[in-house]
Amino acid sequence: MFDEGAHDSQAVDYPDIATVVGGKVSRGEADRGILICGTGIGMAITANKFPQVRAATCYDEVTAEMCRRHNDVNVLCLSGDMLGEKRIDRLVEIWLEAGIVPDGALS
Repeated sequence: MFDEGAHDSQAVDYPDIATVVGGKVSRGEADRGILICGTGIGMAITANKFPQVRAATCYDEVTAEMCRRHNDVNVLCLSGDMLGEKRIDRLVEIWLEAGIVPDGALS
């Protein structure tokens, strides 16, 4: 496990962090990544620029599970401004536990 994020309350440029995480996932140095910024959208846009990265912004339990289960999303992007800490923890838990449905299988 790697922690590439901000470690204090100082402002950071989210593309710098998304670039590090997207690069690690793209190169196979990490299987998955989790990115958090104000809305999660900017992180997803930046991470999706890397080959083999499938990043999605999720705001609820259904999208967190389905993006992993049906789209094999390997970078979860979340909103630090719109989601509380407990909800973020729950979405991460759901996403990490969701299995991928094989092609052609129904869930």
